[in-house]
Amino acid sequence: MLENDRYTYRVTWSEEDEEYVGLCAEFPSLSWLALSQEDALRGIRQVVSEVVTDMEASGEAVPEPIALRKYSGRFMIRIPPESHRRLVLEAAEAGVSLNRLASEKLSQ
Repeated sequence: MLENDRYTYRVTWSEEDEEYVGLCAEFPSLSWLALSQEDALRGIRQVVSEVVTDMEASGEAVPEPIALRKYSGRFMIRIPPESHRRLVLEAAEAGVSLNRLASEKLSQ
């Protein structure tokens, strides 16, 4: 297993496979199926560890864990002009900035 493993893992039920599936956000192409949640987590962590070891050995860039990334709190999004107009009107009617309205909607 990786030392100081800080990757983002999730275990969910797969109705199609009738098993739990372990996933890693930083490695979206990897997964591990198991009969228990614990085994699914253990399995995906092992797969990620092996992939990271292989990537390091071949000189490939290893994804940085999401938990360690720095975020500015800013991002841009494109929306249709009619949606933009509707949101500007909604913000004006609520007496807040468009930025404040969008932030509130995204935080829900």
